[in-house]
Amino acid sequence: MSDASKGERALLQRRARALGDPTRFRIFRCIVESPEPLRVGEITEQLGLNHNAIRQHLAKLREAGLIREERGSGDGPGRPPLQYRLATEVAGTWGTASPYEELARLLLELHKSGPSPREVAAEFGRKLVPPGSSNGSLEHLEAEMARRGFEPHRREHGGEVELVLGRCPYEALAATDPDVVCELHLGLAEGIVEAAGAEVEVTHLVARDPAQAGCSLMLQYARPASEPTGD
Repeated sequence: MSDASKGERALLQRRARALGDPTRFRIFRCIVESPEPLRVGEITEQLGLNHNAIRQHLAKLREAGLIREERGSGDGPGRPPLQYRLATEVAGTWGTASPYEELARLLLELHKSGPSPREVAAEFGRKLVPPGSSNGSLEHLEAEMARRGFEPHRREHGGEVELVLGRCPYEALAATDPDVVCELHLGLAEGIVEAAGAEVEVTHLVARDPAQAGCSLMLQYARPASEPTGD
């Protein structure tokens, strides 16, 4: 057996052990099924478990590469709180949905209904935002693109925002038909920010070679209604 095969087998065993604990599996499913990254307090509230015990289980899941730990956005003083999401490379395994499953649903809807790829994806994006969510549209968009494996990172230039997509999880299909795939993701972004309060507006998508990734969603902060347009 090659060293690479041994490493993959060891990782598989480590993940199986991590999910073998019933409580840990409940926490994992809680994170998988959430449309947004979850904080420890939110998991505690949902599952009714001890706060410190949840932290210990999260550490095991993180060490197994099943979830990712990141800093959330914080409005108050001090460091932003930690939050947890499904690890990109785990999508499609351990009972989680593959990015291609979602894309297949969108393509089927496109085939049935007849609207443009952008319109179909925008409608889907609007449904991804929970009613009454407190997160802003930019945070929602970044979180949803991360859930789909795009590995986004944000750059801000004055009133403009560039959301750089560090990875294309649909590389093979995007290389075959980039127009449809890019339109789907542009519409998805538009639907998400619209449903989340339109704090920002999606202006366009800068597409690049899917094998190299680095496509950018370009956004700008929405102008208040009272602000003159200059026309």
